[in-house]
Amino acid sequence: MIILALFLCPVLWAFAWAKQSAWNGQTPSGTDTPGPFRPYYVPPGAKGYDSSSPFIHFTGSWFDSYNSMYVATTLRWTDEKGAAARMTFVGTGIEWFGGLDRSHGVAAVFIDGKKVQEIDTWSNVSRKQQRIFWTFNLPYGKHIIKVTNLGKGRVDSPVIDVDAFVVTEGHKTPFMTLPLTLDMSNAPQPGQIQSLTSQSQWTLEQKGVTGVSAMQLTVISDTHALIIDKVEHNPVSIGGHPAWAALFNLRTHAVRPLKVESNSFCAGGTFLSNGTLINVGGNPVVGGYTSAADFGDLDGLQAVRIFEPCPSASAAHCNIYENHSRIRMASPRWYNTVIRISDGSAMIVGGSKKGGWMNNETVNNPTIEYWPPKSIHNSIGLPIHLPFLVRTLNANLFPIVFSLPDDRIFMAANQDAIIYDWRTNQEQQLPRIPNECRVTYPMAAAGLLLPLSPEDGYTAEILLCGGSTIDDRKPGYEISSQDPASSQCSRLLLTDQGIATGWVVEQMPEARHMPDAVLLPTGEVLIVNGAGTGISGYGNVIDQVGQSNADHPVLTPVLYDPAAPSGQRFSSEGMKSSAIPRMYHSVATLTPNGDIMVAGSNPNLDRSEVKYGTDYRVEWVGPPYMNKNRPLVHKPPKALPYGQNITLNVKFPPATANARNIKVALMDLGFVTHAVHANSRLVYLSSELFSDGHSLQITGPPRPAVYPPGPGWIYVVVDNVPSVGFQVMVGNGDGPPVDHTAWDNLLKMTAIDQYEASKTKVKKKGKYVKNTQ
Repeated sequence: MIILALFLCPVLWAFAWAKQSAWNGQTPSGTDTPGPFRPYYVPPGAKGYDSSSPFIHFTGSWFDSYNSMYVATTLRWTDEKGAAARMTFVGTGIEWFGGLDRSHGVAAVFIDGKKVQEIDTWSNVSRKQQRIFWTFNLPYGKHIIKVTNLGKGRVDSPVIDVDAFVVTEGHKTPFMTLPLTLDMSNAPQPGQIQSLTSQSQWTLEQKGVTGVSAMQLTVISDTHALIIDKVEHNPVSIGGHPAWAALFNLRTHAVRPLKVESNSFCAGGTFLSNGTLINVGGNPVVGGYTSAADFGDLDGLQAVRIFEPCPSASAAHCNIYENHSRIRMASPRWYNTVIRISDGSAMIVGGSKKGGWMNNETVNNPTIEYWPPKSIHNSIGLPIHLPFLVRTLNANLFPIVFSLPDDRIFMAANQDAIIYDWRTNQEQQLPRIPNECRVTYPMAAAGLLLPLSPEDGYTAEILLCGGSTIDDRKPGYEISSQDPASSQCSRLLLTDQGIATGWVVEQMPEARHMPDAVLLPTGEVLIVNGAGTGISGYGNVIDQVGQSNADHPVLTPVLYDPAAPSGQRFSSEGMKSSAIPRMYHSVATLTPNGDIMVAGSNPNLDRSEVKYGTDYRVEWVGPPYMNKNRPLVHKPPKALPYGQNITLNVKFPPATANARNIKVALMDLGFVTHAVHANSRLVYLSSELFSDGHSLQITGPPRPAVYPPGPGWIYVVVDNVPSVGFQVMVGNGDGPPVDHTAWDNLLKMTAIDQYEASKTKVKKKGKYVKNTQ
């Protein structure tokens, strides 16, 4: 099956405090010998207390053990039922580290006197310094954690132990807007999040934590979202080491870690025509500060990671698959963009040949390639040169790319834009983005293809909001985290007349870069996240905040109505301001339920708890329609063929039973990372309400270029109130065409993880041999 490839994503590895940089695959002395990985980690802004600390109080019979495998060489254990370890701390989070093996049993964890979890510490594999319990969502203040041996398990007299506690000290004014609860048993089901005030108000609620930092986000079903991060010390573990991918349950907020073999740092992704998700690119093997060899990750630069369709409500058997010997890209890519095109395959655009910060001509990858590989323009599966990606250096990573309804491709990078005809390999240059505004990493703006409608023949229009006017030729030491972002929004109608007119400029109420722009079924755009000053990335510029290159988080969302008159399109009326800064590595997406999931923020090399630290909390933005009577579609179809009519059975709200203001939105919710919402799309379908008042006939898109074949979501919108979305397969559900000649040639002409190999080998006649120079 065809696999989904994670985006290669540029990381900023130059840190003033690092004696030896781990970036770009370097392995400082002592980090290249694999050993047993232990998740114990005290991030900046946290404090560790090993088992010998006088702040930890033990009741019952406990015994001391000493070994270099323990934190500070000490560990305390008990096999007595009811024996407990108790610690008072001040902060917003606590982690308990200990051991797992066949002698261990079940412990109860209490926070402030309330039992929050029972944990079985039995394991078939013996592991030390494991994170057994964690919570980061406590209100700032004094708290008590107590761990009690319940005396039950798979063996007689089961053991529990305490190796260390790590306290997240947090802030006196915590970044949260609502009281939180550790008990998720009453988590809201779709439609249950209630307004805090009236039905005319937007809601903002913080519920759930992602477990892995939410660098990449996509909705895979009506119950789950897939979250992908980079190799780092996330609290959720798998196989004895931190996970860097997880499935997040949209209903219960439960998190299930996934195994990813290669470093997915700043990868991209798309669904294919058969519903398979590919996640492509990443970064080299982690080295140095983050313990590299012990993580056991592989080079991710050429990786194509595959996630097969997984509609299961439990997602119990959903996994990511990698096989670099057979499934890989032709060239290494970091910070590339991936889109689905009209034949159902993926187009992979640009990126860098290795991690860094700003792109430059020595590492630039000014090419496109396809997955599955194609024999097109004499490429036979190998990359195709794209001059646009040479002209747009240095700020052209994560280009903004959309498939257009005429089967061509819109691309924007730096200050420029083109329309690319992938079938003829021709570029059409578009007017330059006005006012020297740069729109791609590290001056990231939000880009959207505005809603497509049959009323105007599916005419395409592009919206670009935010970014920066900082000169991409400046070195980092001349750029400040206090340099202002841009408030500019630019629209370009992609008709002959619209292109001749050029970009039409508007101004957002607040300047921001790194914003997320989320299409709503109503046709409006919600703009969230981002910073008012600085630039994307971390560890590169002057006046850093912690490691962040940016400052002044923008905390209030703004709604943009593309159909409103100019000057009246922006509004924050009724919006709730967040208290959580969503800086670099933040994400947001529309959910099937119709609300907006907001997560992430981690402008750091590894997990950090200082300003601006790693944030695992999830917020839910509820538009006013969430609290209104909503249309209900009975027994929705699973497929939507092109150009064919199907009938929906719709229960309309009483007040709108005879309404004629009905729209049917077919949406791709996109693959979100680094302010890029690749494949985000809204196509309004032709529809007709029958005289019985509940049968609604809809017509599939007229051709694959209007909506590329693959998964989509349908929302019935009545008087600007959408139903809960249901998933359909647009087209026949077949996989994209596979060109075996191109695939075989790619494997013949490229090497497995060739960046890692190139550090010790040189290439001769298409093969790698030992480098003796």
